[in-house]
Amino acid sequence: MMTVSSIQRVTVLGAGSMGHGIAEIAAIGGYDVTIRDIEDDLVEEGYDNIEWSVEKLAEKGQVDESADEILGRIETMTDLADAVSDADLVIEAVPEQLEIKEDTFSSVDEHAPDHAILASNTSSLSISDIASATDRPDQVVGLHFFNPPVKMDLVEVTYGEATSDETAELAYEWVESVDKTPIYVRKDVHGFVVNTVLVPFMEEAAWMLSNDETTVQEADAAMVYERGYPMGPFELNDFGGIDIGYHFRSESDQSVPPVVEEKVENDHLGKKSGKGFYNYDDGDGVDYKPEDAGRYDTLRTEAVMINKAAWLVGNDVATPEEIDIGLRLGGSFPEGMCRRGDRIGLDVVLEKLESLSAEYDAERYKPTDYLVELVEEGWTGEDAGKGFYDYRVDPPYHYINWDVDDDGVLEIELDRQERLNSMSDDMFMEIDRLLTDIDTDDVRCVVFSGAGDKAFSSGADITGFTADDPAEIMDVDEMFQTVYEFPRPTVAKIDGFCLGAGIELALACDIRIATEGSTIGTPETDLGVIPGGGATQRLLRLIGEGRTKEMVYRGMQFDAVQAEEWGIVNHAVSDDEFDDRAGEIVDDLVSGPPVALKAAKQVIQDGQDASLEVALGMEKQAFAVLATTDDMLEGVTAFRQNREPHFEGE
Repeated sequence: MMTVSSIQRVTVLGAGSMGHGIAEIAAIGGYDVTIRDIEDDLVEEGYDNIEWSVEKLAEKGQVDESADEILGRIETMTDLADAVSDADLVIEAVPEQLEIKEDTFSSVDEHAPDHAILASNTSSLSISDIASATDRPDQVVGLHFFNPPVKMDLVEVTYGEATSDETAELAYEWVESVDKTPIYVRKDVHGFVVNTVLVPFMEEAAWMLSNDETTVQEADAAMVYERGYPMGPFELNDFGGIDIGYHFRSESDQSVPPVVEEKVENDHLGKKSGKGFYNYDDGDGVDYKPEDAGRYDTLRTEAVMINKAAWLVGNDVATPEEIDIGLRLGGSFPEGMCRRGDRIGLDVVLEKLESLSAEYDAERYKPTDYLVELVEEGWTGEDAGKGFYDYRVDPPYHYINWDVDDDGVLEIELDRQERLNSMSDDMFMEIDRLLTDIDTDDVRCVVFSGAGDKAFSSGADITGFTADDPAEIMDVDEMFQTVYEFPRPTVAKIDGFCLGAGIELALACDIRIATEGSTIGTPETDLGVIPGGGATQRLLRLIGEGRTKEMVYRGMQFDAVQAEEWGIVNHAVSDDEFDDRAGEIVDDLVSGPPVALKAAKQVIQDGQDASLEVALGMEKQAFAVLATTDDMLEGVTAFRQNREPHFEGE
C-alpha cells in the first residue's frame, strides 16, 4: 500500500501556466520533478518561468532553500515515455479538451509504473471519462489547482466513478505535503465544487442584464459595496474571460444568457481582448462606483448560489465546510455560501427561489431537496440554531484554528489566508467567544499567530466597512478588550503584515515578538477612518503622544526593527530565530506561577489609570495575597533546594 512518503518523483505533463506552476510547487515541496511538453521550446519556456519565480521567492525569503537547491530537483523532457517511466505521481496539465486528455492518459497508462497515481488538473471535464482511457481507473483522480498555482492555496481532489478511497486520500495527503489546502469533491459533477457555486455569481447577473433588469455598474457596485465580494460579477467575467463561463455552460448543454452569447460572438471576451462588459482599449475599463449600488437584487444572485451549495451537500458531493473553504480560497469570497445562507436565513432563501420560479419558470430557480428539507425541519440557519452548520452545542469556528497543548498553551491561529488574515465580523466574534468560553484553568498562556507565511493580520476586512451596519462596526473593540483582560499572559507572534486591526490585536496582547521583515502600521487614515479597536489609546500609553499622532495621522507602516526601537514590539528577530525566541518566551510564561502572573497583569494594567499612590497600594495588596499561596511556598522551597519550581496555580 502506497503512502505519501512513497511518492518521490512527480511528473507534470504540460509546461504552460498551470503545468509549470504545479511543477514549481512540487519542487518547492521537496519532490524530484520532471516537467514534459511536446516541444523543446515549450519545456524551456516553462522552466525559465519556474526559474524566475523561484529566484524571486528566494530573494523575498519565502522558501526554505536556495533557488539552486529547488531548481536542482527539476528536469525537463519531451519524450512522454521517459518522463513517466519512474514517476510515482503523474499530473496532467495539457489543453482542456477531452480527446487530448484521453490520449495523454492512455499513453501514460502504458508507460508509467503500475503503482503510479494518475491525476488530471482539469477544471470541469469528467474525471470518469478521462480515467476510462486507462486500465487503472481506480488510480485516477482529479487534482484541480487554481491559477496561478504558486499563489492560490486551494486544490480540489475529485473522485471519478472508479477512483478508490486509497487513491483520493493519498492525493489529498500529497496536496497537504506541498503546503496547499485540499478539499474533497466526492462525485464527478460538472464544475466540481467551486465552479458549481461560483459560475452562477456571474451568470445570474448576466441573465438580469439580458432582461434589462440591471446595468453592469449597478450589479458590480451592489455585490462589492453592499455584499462584500472582491469583484463584481461583470468585473469577474471580464477578468477571467467571458468565453470561459460560456464554454462551461455550453459543454454541459445548459442555457447561456443572451448577453454572454453576444459577447463571445463578437469576440468581446474581457480584459484579454480589450473589450467585454467594460471597455479597456478606448474606454475607462472598470468604472463602477459605490453610488451605483442600490437597485440590483443581490438576494436573487445569492439565493441561486446557496441553492447550488445545498445541491452539493444534499448529493454528498461536498460538506458545507469544504464548500465554504473552496469559495474562500478559490473564489476569494468574504465567506462561503453555506455560512452566508445560514446568516441570511434559509427560509428567506427558499422563499426567494420559489418567487423566482413562479415568475421565470427556469430550472436554476428550482429549490433543491436538501434546502427544502432543512427549512421544513425548522433548521433555517444561525438564528434557529442549525442550518448548514449546527450552532447549538459547539458552534463551528470558521476563521480561527485553535488548540490547547499538554502544557496549557492555547494557540489561536487567524485563518483567512485568502485575504491575508484580514479580520471579519465572524473572526472578531470567534476570538471573543473562544476566550470567553474556554476554561482558564486549562490555560497557562495564549499565543496568537497568522496562518500562512504572509501575514499576522493585514487589518479589518475593508469590504465589511461598506457592507455592515455602522453600529455593528463600533462593537469590534469588545473583542480586543476581551484579549486585553484575559487572565493569562498573551503573546502576539507576528510574521508578515500586522496592520490596522492586526496591530490592534497585537497591542491587546501582553508581549509582541515579530520577524524583522514584518510590516507594522496603522493605515486607517488612508481609508478615511481612524483605528477603532483601541490603537489610539494603547499606542498613546506605549509610545507617547507624539509618536502615536505621527503614526495615526500619517498612516505609517514600517518594519519590525523600527517598531522595536519605538517600543511597539518587544522583540524583532530574524526568521531563523523567530520560533526559538517565541518558544523561550512561551516556556517562561508556562512554567511561571499562574496566580502571580494573573495578579501582575491586573496590577500593571489597572495601575496605569491610577495615581502612583493607589497603584502602589494595589501592588502591595496583591503581594500580600500571593504570600499565602501554595505557589509561593513551592517557589521558596525550590529556591532552597536549588531546583526548578513546579507551580500548580494554587
